[in-house]
Amino acid sequence: MSDLRYLFFIGCTIPYRVTNYEVSARKTFAKLGIELVEMSDFNCCGLPVDPASHEMMMVLAARNLCLAEQQGLDIITLCTGCAGTLRKVNRALKEEKELRNRVNEYLSKVGMEFKGTIEAKHFIHVLKEDVGFDRIKDSIRKPLAGLKVAEHCGCHLLRPTKIFGWDDPENPEVLKGLIELTGAECLDYMDEPECCGYTIIAIDDKVALQLTREKLQHIKMAGAQAMVTVCPSCHLMFDMQQSRIERAFNEKFELPVLHFPQLLGLAMGLGPDELALGDLRVSPSKILEALKIV
Repeated sequence: MSDLRYLFFIGCTIPYRVTNYEVSARKTFAKLGIELVEMSDFNCCGLPVDPASHEMMMVLAARNLCLAEQQGLDIITLCTGCAGTLRKVNRALKEEKELRNRVNEYLSKVGMEFKGTIEAKHFIHVLKEDVGFDRIKDSIRKPLAGLKVAEHCGCHLLRPTKIFGWDDPENPEVLKGLIELTGAECLDYMDEPECCGYTIIAIDDKVALQLTREKLQHIKMAGAQAMVTVCPSCHLMFDMQQSRIERAFNEKFELPVLHFPQLLGLAMGLGPDELALGDLRVSPSKILEALKIV
């Protein structure tokens, strides 16, 4: 049994819209000795419900936390929104007795009780705190020398600081450090911490697409050959919406957008098919040719 064992919270978006994220994560996690325990009977993390009912969001998140407590395992997520919600609720319930009692009244109806015995982590947090850079470096078999990429952490991975607190949201370094372990160069670019626009696309798609467009422009100006994300929603904006933005603004970006596990997997020696690179909307064929990966 691995010393790195977690309950895998896959969330709602990834299994239906970004399956290549899950595929590549499972492959790379296995290489690092991370054991994923399947989470049966989970529900939504609660984030989309928050604007309608904050209390219901708390209960939904708490139920997932209780499932992890029953197994005695910390939760690992791929989604920054899920990680942020589960961490926020976990902390609030641990610290606020009155809130915990109120939420536990709801949970008691399904035979559950929040006790506060586990943690919820985004996988980047796990790589930094639990796996460690040395172990990741030792897993690299084909360094991606010569590849220039730009990272996008997104809004929920590092904010609010009191919930995460392990990197600077205005000048993040952890994901850059992880990228550079692969041998790729991670470039700085203008307005790097800005939002991708996903959270407002249902309200005003023009504003959302403009935000994404500006980030793509700045990344191309910096000279990046590809972009790296760690959030399924951000990835949908930069990869899936990229062709729509090109049509709307009469521009061409042709910027491949990789999930970080895909980038890491390539450096580990995994093949494009193993990492589901063919599922990306913007083809990464040019960077694969440059890296002499077939």
